[in-house]
Amino acid sequence: MSTTTAPTRSTLKPGVVTGEDYRTLLAACRDGGYALPAVNVIGTSTINAVLESAARNKSDVIIQLSSGGAQFYAGQGMKDSAQARVLGAVSAARHVDLLAKEYGVCVVMHTDHAAKKLIPWVEGMIAHSEEEFRRTGKPLFSSHMLDLSEEPLEENLAECARILKRLAPMGMSLEIELGVTGGEEDGVGSEDLSADNAHLYTQPEDVLRAYEVLSSIGHFSVAASFGNVHGVYAPGNVKLRPEILKNSQDLVAKTHGGGEKPLALVFHGGSGSEKEKIEEAVRYGVFKMNIDTDTQFAFASAIGNFVFANEKAFKHQIDPDTGKPYKKVYDPRVWLREGEKGIATRLDEAFADLGATGKSLAAS
Repeated sequence: MSTTTAPTRSTLKPGVVTGEDYRTLLAACRDGGYALPAVNVIGTSTINAVLESAARNKSDVIIQLSSGGAQFYAGQGMKDSAQARVLGAVSAARHVDLLAKEYGVCVVMHTDHAAKKLIPWVEGMIAHSEEEFRRTGKPLFSSHMLDLSEEPLEENLAECARILKRLAPMGMSLEIELGVTGGEEDGVGSEDLSADNAHLYTQPEDVLRAYEVLSSIGHFSVAASFGNVHGVYAPGNVKLRPEILKNSQDLVAKTHGGGEKPLALVFHGGSGSEKEKIEEAVRYGVFKMNIDTDTQFAFASAIGNFVFANEKAFKHQIDPDTGKPYKKVYDPRVWLREGEKGIATRLDEAFADLGATGKSLAAS
């Protein structure tokens, strides 16, 4: 009697994944029809909230920093802001790798939008990863992003190729952007959300050109714009067209092969998006959906509600009427914890929306 053996799911060591482990995780997302939330963080509290929710949902996750978030992580008091952006990101990467192992999840450690003026920031982080790789055989980050979408296509791709040549020997990936994501995040984006703004809709031919330039150098992912925006806007203002992603996959597959979904695709501006559009984008090969605005609001509103409910404790150390001390209320560990719980709860929803719940590759 013949028996059929079910395929064995890959398992990875918890912590920051790089190189072959990173590609294994992306393949699991593609083949399993799910994606991971990519959450922007600014400090240890926000990182810990992401790890808490990922562990609770038995899902892997992507943690990323913008240049401003990295600078904030290092401290606004650091005089050299350029150095703060680099060291803040490096410090965050070390924090994530150390604690993710204890939370028992795999993390893609990433940095977000870096326009042309921020290329020195990216190169500063790469230098730290090169030193770490020489010492340990593993870089600090899984990937970085270059957002040169405001530059001419060939200039965009030439610079991306130059950076990818530094990343590839360490097994790191590069995320590129083609087309402009609407809205604004840390000074990057376009406020023109009109339906006839062609920059909000990437052309599949441009994606094909990127594949032809970069695929022979190393691993890369594409943030192709399909009407998505940063932030949350009133209904009707955003016209998402995920079919652009399918058309891009089909064109590359037809021209160069590589299976049904040869591209690793990214969904920017996921906050506030319609759930059916999220599901459609994931079907077309999106493995990563950025979420920042919603988690910012979840953090702020949870803290705000706590402050409003305990207003006197944030005006007086001791109640002027009863003499009751308020130290246990205004202790930062108390109200920051409320913010962490707000982020973690919002991410419970994101993991479910993306189909990632229960699908961690981390070995238990």
